[in-house]
Amino acid sequence: MLIMKTSAYLPLILVFALFACGTPDSEFGVYKQSDGAIGVHAPKGAKENEAQGMALAECKKLGKQNAVAAESRKTVNDRFPMTYIYLCR
Repeated sequence: MLIMKTSAYLPLILVFALFACGTPDSEFGVYKQSDGAIGVHAPKGAKENEAQGMALAECKKLGKQNAVAAESRKTVNDRFPMTYIYLCR
């Protein structure tokens, strides 16, 4: 009985573990540039693959399947020390 009760909570435990490992989406600044590229202002401590995930989500909203890195640069902003530019394909 104890094993059945524990296994029922396993998916919930996995979801909470995934949320604890990543940077919250709300901390990223995602924007569409006039040339169609997607810009992502990444917060301090964020990984590049997290920024690409945010760009990919935005590209999918536009009907595209991939987000290809075009540029990355440091900024003078303490809250968003890196900006990444992606092209939707």
